[in-house]
Amino acid sequence: MTKSRVEATPRVPASTGLASLRASSGRTKIILLAVGAVLLLLLGYGVGRLQPSLSRPGDDSADAGFARDMSTHHAQAVEMGMVAYRNATLPEVRTLGGDVAITQQGQIGVMSTWLKDWGLDPNSTRPPMAWMPNGQMELVNGLMPGMATRDEVAKLKAATGKQVDILFCQYMLRHHLGGIHMIDGVLAENPTPEVRELAEIMKKNQTAEISVMKTLLTQLGAAPL
Repeated sequence: MTKSRVEATPRVPASTGLASLRASSGRTKIILLAVGAVLLLLLGYGVGRLQPSLSRPGDDSADAGFARDMSTHHAQAVEMGMVAYRNATLPEVRTLGGDVAITQQGQIGVMSTWLKDWGLDPNSTRPPMAWMPNGQMELVNGLMPGMATRDEVAKLKAATGKQVDILFCQYMLRHHLGGIHMIDGVLAENPTPEVRELAEIMKKNQTAEISVMKTLLTQLGAAPL
């Protein structure tokens, strides 16, 4: 009778199996650590991209409202400043008109850039001064504080001689006072650093120009409105 032979299964030494298990576990930890590091990097990148968006002023913020309304306010100052620059009789008034026009046109450009960077439309369906507490109650015939009516602007454009100087100084002085009121309004709303910085520059410049216009009106034998 032939005896069947049973093949014995080779036995792996215990030390070899343990080493293999440890190596596999080590590779798993390395892979997990690498994946974790990548996820952290992606998370950090995402937060970094998101943070500027979260910190941008919203459409109904005081910052955005101020930028829009002050741009409109400034546009009228530019218009009147150019009239004085062309038609005033006193060199000081012509210089002042040119300075107002150039400075405020430049500031309009800055505020327009803000709105673009914030992803906001330069125009809004919100009424003027809605960003300022009780601001709409300060509108006069729909005009923001200090603004001249269209009839007044037309009167300035039609004026000749010394009357150009007087009307410009009267209208612009009132215009600046209204603008400073709006500046104080946005400064009270804890605006972004760039808005605060420009608003403070505006207030400083316009306060100085008010002093100049008061002196010019006295020289012209006229008084503020």
